[in-house]
Amino acid sequence: MLSIYWVLAGTGFIFAMTCLGAAMVFLFRKSTKPVFQTIFLGFAAGVMIAASVFGLLLPAIESAGKSGMIEWLPAAVGFAAGVLFLLGLDKIIPHLHPSLNLLEGPHSSMKRTTLLVFAVTLHNIPEGMAVGLSFALAAQNPADTSLYFAAVALALGIGIQNFPEGAAVALPLRQEGMKSRKAFGMGVLSGAVEPLFGILMVAIASLIEPIMPYMLSFAAGAMLYVVVEELIPEAHLGEHSNIGTISVMVGFLIMMILDVALG
Repeated sequence: MLSIYWVLAGTGFIFAMTCLGAAMVFLFRKSTKPVFQTIFLGFAAGVMIAASVFGLLLPAIESAGKSGMIEWLPAAVGFAAGVLFLLGLDKIIPHLHPSLNLLEGPHSSMKRTTLLVFAVTLHNIPEGMAVGLSFALAAQNPADTSLYFAAVALALGIGIQNFPEGAAVALPLRQEGMKSRKAFGMGVLSGAVEPLFGILMVAIASLIEPIMPYMLSFAAGAMLYVVVEELIPEAHLGEHSNIGTISVMVGFLIMMILDVALG
């Protein structure tokens, strides 16, 4: 039961940060410079890369070793499964990327806003899973308090990157002419899936305990798919590619420091 409270706090924090980021539409009444979008997306990508490695893959390898498994096997299989899972969702769910104005998935006559909701939902499923699985792993190993600190670091890092990510969803919609309140609502909606999947992971923790290393690496693979498929390409649009690269590195560095300092 305690793990539920922990994951509620963790996913509640990352959701709140998404909402705060989306609230930037009320401050920027006019169009923002493309460089801000580049910085937001690059920073989010850097945090997610570090979170995938330090917060998910390394704990998956360590957990496999403690369980007597071949250490690299669950990480490799779970990682590949996470990538294929997101790839499959990309193919079967119609969605629209706001920065690229690009429709992916099967042809659909649904409204643009609905397609955008699908896109940001796909982004945030792995993040909610990652936080939920991290706290579930900590709950399964109560003697190892470092796992709770590592889970807190992961939630903190993802929450920090959710602020610019929420802004990166809402601001382009505002610039396209959508009313501020509606653009804010879209940004909020983009993060609503995170608490749901975080709680789901904790709820089924006892069922997935034997395959926890696979699940941790599954979330890592799904997160890195989002980074490579969408965040980094969108962060390098236009003439600000160097700024996008630096933003990725800064995000990675901050998440790495958080994980080492708190873990």
